[in-house]
Parts: sequence; C-alpha cells; structure tokens
Amino acid sequence: MASSRMTTKVTPIVALDVNNASAALALVDELGDACNFYKIGYELFTAEGPAIVRAVQNRRASVFLDLKFHDIPNTVRGAARGAAALGVRLLTAHASGGRAMLEAAVSGARENGGNCEVLAVSVLTSMDAEAVSAVWGRPVIDIEAEVLRLAQLALLAGAHGVVCGGREAGAVRSAFGDSLVTLVPGVRLAGGDKQDQSRVVTPRQAAESGARYMILGRAVTAAKSPRGALVEVLSDLP
Repeated sequence: MASSRMTTKVTPIVALDVNNASAALALVDELGDACNFYKIGYELFTAEGPAIVRAVQNRRASVFLDLKFHDIPNTVRGAARGAAALGVRLLTAHASGGRAMLEAAVSGARENGGNCEVLAVSVLTSMDAEAVSAVWGRPVIDIEAEVLRLAQLALLAGAHGVVCGGREAGAVRSAFGDSLVTLVPGVRLAGGDKQDQSRVVTPRQAAESGARYMILGRAVTAAKSPRGALVEVLSDLP
C-alpha cells in the first residue's frame, strides 16, 4: 500500500446502484449536503434514461455516468458527445477498446466545450489474475503491470485518468503523477463484505493511495443509516 505521504484530497462518489428513480432520489435526498457527487451506472440508466441524470443534477449534485463505453470509435464519440450534452462531470470507457476509441471518447466529451472528463477503465476490481489471464489469453501474474500498461494508453489518448483498484492506484500515481487522476471502486469499510469484488480497499486506504475519486456503494447505501455511514467514512479520511 502506498505511503500516507501520497494522500491527496479524495472526492467520494456514492453509487446509485438501484433500478428506479424513486429509490435513487430517496437516497440522494437522505444524504443531502453530506454528498454532492453520484454514480449512475447501467442498471439505473437503463431503467430511467437521461431523465435520472437531470433529476440528480436538479438536486445540485454532480453525476458520474459509468457506462464503460466499448465500441467502434465513431459510436463511442457519439455516446460521449451525448453524455457531455447531459452535463455529466465524468464518464467511463474501457481502455481495452484501444487508443483510437479512447481518443474518440475524449474528443466527443469535449466537442461542445463542456467540462466532461473521460476516465479509462483498466482492470475491473471484480477480476483477479486468473480471470485476467483467461480474458487476455496469456498468463498474467502482476495485475499492477497490466493497469500501468493500460494507464499509459489512457495518457496517450488524452484521458483525464483511469479507473483502477486501490491496490494499483499508488503505482499509477507514482508513474504518472498529476498527468492521470485515479478513481477507485471496490471501496469497503474495514471488516466489510467484499461480495462481488476481488481487489478491495478501505476509504482511508483509497485516500492514502493518492486516489482522486472513490466510489462508495453498499458500505453506505446498505447501511441502516446511509447518511450516518457516509459521515463516518468522511470523518475517517486523512
């Protein structure tokens, strides 16, 4: 784990991993001024479409649209253009889609002069070395090396940063400094259930790795008091 000297100011983003607008907006309202940044992913966006993005924004919160684009460059450019037009702050595209695709995502996101930034997804935190080896078709022993390889691709494509596990975020920070920010998913409270994640860290570990953003999901949203859980997380950050 990276030294605490690498700590940067980390922005928590709460995941709206629900399947309807009522549940999503109820959570946003409950968290209130404790959170001003939310992730909208496949499940919610597929169910509710662009309207849910606008509804969250209308509550004076920013949106991270986590749809992990992965298609031919022209299609991804159009999708990124549409996301930027919605006013989302962050969106994702898979680094494994290649440099041309990532460049198209960056180009589309900036087409109308907005402030939407593209993050390149490196290796999903649900995957361990065995799973990555099966996908790549070659032995992978060091996931960190794979993340750094994809981060270099993201840098060349002009991406704002990369999505990676907290265990790799420090290495990205060391290798690329401020040229690439990191967003860390798979954040769990100390002693929490990993569930469908393989490479997890605590909020403090994410901050100490130098992460710029971290995703808080069930650690907050499944708590008896989501606002209380979030306040506890924030109070523990360095």
